[in-house]
Amino acid sequence: MADYAHELLNPKNWKPAKGYANGVAASGRMVFLGGHIGWTGEQVFETDDFIGQVDQCLQNIIEVLAEAGGGPEHIVRMTWYITDKQEYLARLKEMGGVYRARMGRNFPAMAMVQVAGLIEDRAKVEIEATAVLPD
Repeated sequence: MADYAHELLNPKNWKPAKGYANGVAASGRMVFLGGHIGWTGEQVFETDDFIGQVDQCLQNIIEVLAEAGGGPEHIVRMTWYITDKQEYLARLKEMGGVYRARMGRNFPAMAMVQVAGLIEDRAKVEIEATAVLPD
């Protein structure tokens, strides 16, 4: 196991997951991050652009996780809620660049769900995450 207390799980006879993990085994201090949307810490939307909101969501998650002494490499699970699957698919390459800029090469177990809407009308994405910090 790496020094960040988790290992990726992928059966040998399965194709490798791309951009996420099929499973993660972890040990350490668990940190649960609530759903974060694409507004600033002051609860202000600076953009209505999907990619801009993804970037802000990830930044928010990283800032909250830092309060526990962790970083993006400690995230082991993410659930994404998006309002437009077609926009996500059309902008996948851009989103991947923003993701890697914030998260590095950490690809936790993930799920993504298209939803009819989020509580904040301007929100296009909401992400919740779980991290495990080394003991």
